[in-house]
Amino acid sequence: MDREQYAIMYEVEQKHWWYRGMRRNACALLRRYLSPGRTYAILDAGCGTGGTTLDLREFGAVTGIDISVDALSFASSRCVERLVHGSIEQLPFSNGAFDVVTSFDVLYHRAVGDERRALVEFRRVLRPGGFALVRDPAFDWLRGAHDVGIHTVRRFTVGGLADRMREVGFEIVHASYANMLLFPLAVAKRSAERFLTSSPADLTVPPKPVNVAFEAALSLEGPLGRWMRLPVGLSAVVLGRAL
Repeated sequence: MDREQYAIMYEVEQKHWWYRGMRRNACALLRRYLSPGRTYAILDAGCGTGGTTLDLREFGAVTGIDISVDALSFASSRCVERLVHGSIEQLPFSNGAFDVVTSFDVLYHRAVGDERRALVEFRRVLRPGGFALVRDPAFDWLRGAHDVGIHTVRRFTVGGLADRMREVGFEIVHASYANMLLFPLAVAKRSAERFLTSSPADLTVPPKPVNVAFEAALSLEGPLGRWMRLPVGLSAVVLGRAL
């Protein structure tokens, strides 16, 4: 993304319903598999402007890596301490350096030339038994104006992402879609974009009642996802254990 998009992300990710709800659900999923009280070595691969990186400190010592100097600059201003400039396709860390790798909305990006190579690197830097939590946009047919602004080159299905992770040495322990309850609204919005002019940089915080309602809807999926795989959604989420 360009600096303008990172600036927008930095401004909204602590307030926008999508960022807040997705962070909450990601941390809830990790709590199901990580032991309470243990300090984990965590890599946030493609940390962006650092909003999620801060929340991951609940589980241990977090290192953020990103290919964008602009993103790292914003993350640093959030007081994220361990930041590294580099590519997720060639991680500058030794084998087995981490217990957990997270990658939230990164593999979709045009800066990632080979998503399989990135997954191989995630497995390499994980200790056996460690976890990789990967989340990316779902369904190529859901591409919209916002994808232009954030440089989307690929979207995923849950099955496709899980297969890629299995191929490089992960046992899949959780695989589901996310943001199912608001899925119909997103489909309607994408359909309308075919006839209306939309700005690629369309990320703004909605009015408070809408923001609160959407965040609540997304938060409901956390408990729901414990009992069932969500059949559709705006994101594909896969948690793998390193073999």
